[in-house]
Amino acid sequence: MAIIDAYLKEMLSLKGSDLHLSINYPAKYRLSGNLKPANDKIITPEFMEKMLKEICFPPDRWDTYLKNHDLDFAYEIPGLARFRCNYMYNYYGQAAVLRQIPSKILTVADLNLPSILLDICKIKSGLVLVTGPTGSGKSTTLAAMIDYINDTMDKHIITIEDPIEFVHQNKRCTIVHREVGLHSRSFPIALRGAMRSDPDIVLIGEMREQETIRLALTCAAMGMLVFATLHTNNAPKTIDRIIDAFPANEQAQIRTMLAESLQAVVSQLLCRKIGGGRIAVHEILLWTDGLPNTIREGQISNIRTIIEANRGIGMCSMDGGLKTLMENGIITGEEAYMKASDKKLFAEYIEK
Repeated sequence: MAIIDAYLKEMLSLKGSDLHLSINYPAKYRLSGNLKPANDKIITPEFMEKMLKEICFPPDRWDTYLKNHDLDFAYEIPGLARFRCNYMYNYYGQAAVLRQIPSKILTVADLNLPSILLDICKIKSGLVLVTGPTGSGKSTTLAAMIDYINDTMDKHIITIEDPIEFVHQNKRCTIVHREVGLHSRSFPIALRGAMRSDPDIVLIGEMREQETIRLALTCAAMGMLVFATLHTNNAPKTIDRIIDAFPANEQAQIRTMLAESLQAVVSQLLCRKIGGGRIAVHEILLWTDGLPNTIREGQISNIRTIIEANRGIGMCSMDGGLKTLMENGIITGEEAYMKASDKKLFAEYIEK
C-alpha cells in the first residue's frame, strides 16, 4: 500500500473531500468545507518527496513535475475511489492537493439536482455550460448528466479532460475518454481530432483559453452537443467571461457564435448546511426566444430578467435558491450572504 493511501482512506472514512499536503505542516483534510489537521505529524521534505513520487507514474511524469513545478493527474485506489492530484511547489517546497472522485457515479436523483437537467441532456446540439468555483461539484454534476445519457440514448460521446476524472462504462452509448498530456498534447488539438471522429456529444473538462472556446463554439455550430465547464458563479458572469476572453476586434463575432449556440448555463455553488455537511444551490439559464438577441447586443444585464420571467419552464436564480434554503432553515443568513450575487438581499440577516 502506498504511504499516501493511509491518509486518503482516513479522509474518506471521515467523509472528507480533499487532502492538502505541505512541507512543515501536518496533512489536512477538507471536511464539510473546512480544513482540519489529520494529526500533529509535521511533513518533512524527504517524506513529502517519497510520498508524492510513489504514486506518480510513469517515471517521466515525475520528471515533468520537477521541471514544471506543476502536475495534474488521476490516481486510483482500486475498489475505493479515484483522486484528482494536483502537485505544485509552494514557499516550503513540494506540495499537493488530492481531491476525491467517487468510484460510483451518482445519478441526478442521488444528488438531488434539479430535474430540468434531464431535459438539458435531451438537447440535440449547441453549448451547455456547467459553472462554479473550484470544488463546487461541477464534474460530479456533469458525470450524472452523462450517465443519464448513457442509460437512455444511443450516442457517441468523447470526453476531453486534464486529467480524466469519472470513468464511464459503455451502456447504450459509446464513450471515448481522452486525457490531455497523455492521449493528446492540448485541448485544441484534441478538439480538432474530435471534429473528425463523428461524435454526437463532446465534453470539455475546462475551457481555459481562446482557442478551446472558439473550437467549442465551432463544434456546437457543427451540430454537436458540447458540455463544458467554467469557473464562474452565475449566468451573466459566464457569458461575460467567454466574450472577454477575446480581444475587442473579435468580440462581435464571438457574441454571434455564442448567441447561436448557447442552450443552457447551469451554475452551481456548495453551501454549508446548519449542523454540518454541504448542499448545492443552482442558477439555471435556458434558451428562450429573447436570449440570442440579448447576447448578440451585449445586454447581459437582461439575463436576470429572462431567468425571473421563465421560472415556469425550469429557470431559477442563484439568489432565489439561497433564499429558499435560508427560509427553510437549511443554511444560515450569513452563508446566504457570502454566496449571494446581490448582497443587499441578505444584508438584514447578517445584522441580526
